[in-house]
This record gives sequence, C-alpha cells and structure tokens, in this order.
Amino acid sequence: MIVGNPSTFAIESQMAQAFERLSFRALGSFTILIDGHRYGVYEPDATLLAVSFDEVQRRIRHRGNHVTPFTDGDPGSVADAFRAAIYGEEYGSPYPGITAQEFANITHSSQITWAPDGDEAFDDGSYVLQFDSDGRVRLIGFKTGVNGRYDPSTLKDLWLESDQFYGVLHRWRADFLAEWKSSPKVKD
Repeated sequence: MIVGNPSTFAIESQMAQAFERLSFRALGSFTILIDGHRYGVYEPDATLLAVSFDEVQRRIRHRGNHVTPFTDGDPGSVADAFRAAIYGEEYGSPYPGITAQEFANITHSSQITWAPDGDEAFDDGSYVLQFDSDGRVRLIGFKTGVNGRYDPSTLKDLWLESDQFYGVLHRWRADFLAEWKSSPKVKD
C-alpha cells in the first residue's frame, strides 16, 4: 500500500501477516519515500508494524511541535550534526554555533527524529527528520555511509504544506487500520 505521491512524499507499507496482539499489529515493512528515494527496509518481513504505526500516530498528535533553531539550516549540516550529536563527533560535525550536546537535547525535546522509530524497519541505516515551520513541514532524509557518516548521495530535503504532509499520515493510518482489521489474524 502506498499513500501519497512517491515522487514527492509517500508512506509505503506491506502487511505479510496480521496479529491480534496490538503490540505486534502485523509483520511487514514500513518505508518513507522522499523525492523518489526510499528510506527503510523494503522486505515483506522487515519488521513488526506496531512501532511504525504508533510513531505515525505520535507525529499526528504532536503536529506543529517539531520546531528547532536549525529548522531552516543547510540539510547536509543538519544531517552531519545529527550523526555527531547522537553517535559522537567521529560520525559527524557539530552544527555551527550549537554544541553536540545542545543539538542532541533540542533533537530530543522537539522530537524531530521520525526514523529510525525504534524497530527494525530502518535497519538499512535510514534517517528521516521532520520539522514543523509556519504551516509547512520539512523532511530531511539520509542514510549512513560506509564510514558511519551520512552519505551525501542519499540526502533528500523536501518542504511540504502541513496539510499535505499530515493528510498523508492520516490517510495511511486509516488505510492501515482498515487493512489490519479486515485481515485474518494470528493469535498470540
């Protein structure tokens, strides 16, 4: 199932097996497409979908709150600083004028990290950061390279109207729930 426009922004998911247990929801895959680039593991058994489902719901609930002082910053600098703040300066460079610790604190408090979402869906080294800014949403997607730093060839930077972005999240959530409810389920 793809919701949105894969050439700009979309969420793609597959459900291989539904489960009764809500903490599992289903086995499948969950990927985010930005400017035609896929972030996430695209395999039928990549992950249990409950974490990705819950993260989409969390994004919807916190609409407008993903705001930082570097929301408008250079996407490469943001990706580099994110890697440095989370994993250490051997994996990136601090953001200009902000220490790595301050950057990490801002990242955590503003909840800009959409992916990875805490499960195996993004074990391909993908990262998607989401920022809210005056009726628009900015997405910065990238993957890590062989040296542990972000790979510039995978960097995507996209601005969308908030209603367009959150509309995709709402539609995906509704479509996923409908598919899950109508699927035969494995008992725990």
